[in-house]
Amino acid sequence: MTETLFGGPSLPPAYPERAAWGTAQKLRAWQSEAMEKYFNESPRDFLAVATPGAGKTTFALHIATQLISRGQINRVTIVTPTDHLKKQWADAAAKVGIAIDPNFKNADGRHGKGFIGVAVTYAQVASKPMLHRAKTEAARTLVIMDEIHHGGDALSWGDGIREAFDPATRRLALTGTPFRSDTAAIPFVEYAEDRDGIRRSKADYTYGYGEALKDHVVRPVMFMAYSGQMRWRTSAGEEMAATLGEAVTKDVTSQAWRTALNPEGQWIPAVLAAADKRLTEVRRAVPDAGAMVIATDHEDARAYAAELKKITGESPTVILSDDAKASAKIDSFSAGDKRWMVAVRMVSEGVDVPRLAVGVYATSTATPLFFAQAVGRFVRARKRGETASIFLPSVPNLMALANQLELERDHALDRPDKDPDGFIEEDSEMEEANREEKASDTLEKFKFEALESQASFDRVLFDGGEFGTGGAIGSEDELDFLGIPGLLDADQMGLLLRQRQADQQSRKRKKSPAEPEAPPLVDHRLLMDLRGELAKNVSAWSSRSGMPHGMVHSELRRICGGPAVAQADETQLQTRLKKLQDWFIGRK
Repeated sequence: MTETLFGGPSLPPAYPERAAWGTAQKLRAWQSEAMEKYFNESPRDFLAVATPGAGKTTFALHIATQLISRGQINRVTIVTPTDHLKKQWADAAAKVGIAIDPNFKNADGRHGKGFIGVAVTYAQVASKPMLHRAKTEAARTLVIMDEIHHGGDALSWGDGIREAFDPATRRLALTGTPFRSDTAAIPFVEYAEDRDGIRRSKADYTYGYGEALKDHVVRPVMFMAYSGQMRWRTSAGEEMAATLGEAVTKDVTSQAWRTALNPEGQWIPAVLAAADKRLTEVRRAVPDAGAMVIATDHEDARAYAAELKKITGESPTVILSDDAKASAKIDSFSAGDKRWMVAVRMVSEGVDVPRLAVGVYATSTATPLFFAQAVGRFVRARKRGETASIFLPSVPNLMALANQLELERDHALDRPDKDPDGFIEEDSEMEEANREEKASDTLEKFKFEALESQASFDRVLFDGGEFGTGGAIGSEDELDFLGIPGLLDADQMGLLLRQRQADQQSRKRKKSPAEPEAPPLVDHRLLMDLRGELAKNVSAWSSRSGMPHGMVHSELRRICGGPAVAQADETQLQTRLKKLQDWFIGRK
């Protein structure tokens, strides 16, 4: 019996063609270090926390290969959050000579002949834990639990994997996501009490985004934040307006955000067009670079896809959670060179589409758990210099998450009322975040009507810094950042962003008058009366013509000029009222 790189016997006869794989595959530094720790300690349980895109799958399969070759295990069970990931793991395992059955169903009882193990979902285990316990007991089993934070679901998943895999010979837990749920302890994860008396998860090996970025294992991420004017009507009939990202109440921020994401407004089309311009620039250096919109629900996804077809002339790939062909569509997009994919949040966790380089975060989910996984879809590095660009609304909680991308957080039990990390915990488990959002699951429980949305470029967030001085859609200030080259390392990106900001500031100084005139006094009562009168007349014209309120306002702005109602001055409001009067009496 021959020896392998790690001192164990070669693979058993069932895998002769892969016996040398452990020596042939080059590992990244963190993978080698983590493997050395694993085999030195030879633990029953091992938790590896590594940033999305770092190569957790490769690490786990190296472990499995060596344990098989040493005769320490003779069965492998891989547990994933989704069906698509079962197939992804099985494909990766096949490349290294480990035959995994991803099509195993609980009703089958046994996996197919020729397989050494199965890939199953957490839900599959939770529905029949005793079946999986019996399979685990029947062999020397290694259980690989991908995205182990799902085990914190006290309703069923955590209990299911505890029952099923308690007798396992080895358990390898993986995650790339900050643990945020405190509903229950995650099975097979060690907790240690800190100085504040809070029990926090304790990883056996951690490899964060910051370390991976320095090692060029992941891409640097540039966040393109877009603001704009929003207008909506509440369930009480009150017309509201706000600038996306301004300091307002949480409820107003949520409503403004929802208005921005409404596909019938102008914010989404403008941001999608900007993201497509960015994709074109990236594809100059990376010809197969792809882009993805993460939408909130099926209806929005289809509407965004229709808008992208208008912009690009190409129908994007649409991934819906109830589509039986979703997994095949993801694989086809990953292997091809189409520009755009639109997904209903389900393409967020663990799904591997390495060519994704541009993203639009068009969902109302704002938890650290989901945000980290969504960003993780774009950071997998294929060659040095590739960058990721993610477009998102300028809302405070998303800005905070973007600025703290490198922050490492453990799973905390007994968390105090105020989160010491500065986050308000709104997390449900990832399976909740990945399903289609129903009407009762939206950011706000009451109904409202989005009337109008306009987009404007706000700023760029990168490496904890903010760049740019804002600008209109299509302005030189926006194009400065959309046109940044698609191949830059993190240092080059930071240098170029600072230069672009300096250029913008220089232009603005040249345009500013030496002694600006004092702005005229504004009668806020008169403005409020004019806005109310305009709203009544718009409503009346809407009833008469059948034209939606938002469309009436948009047409008035197109003809008369000026900003949204909330920012219009007395003259601009009077001009729109006059135009409405002309319409009522039949004058064009």
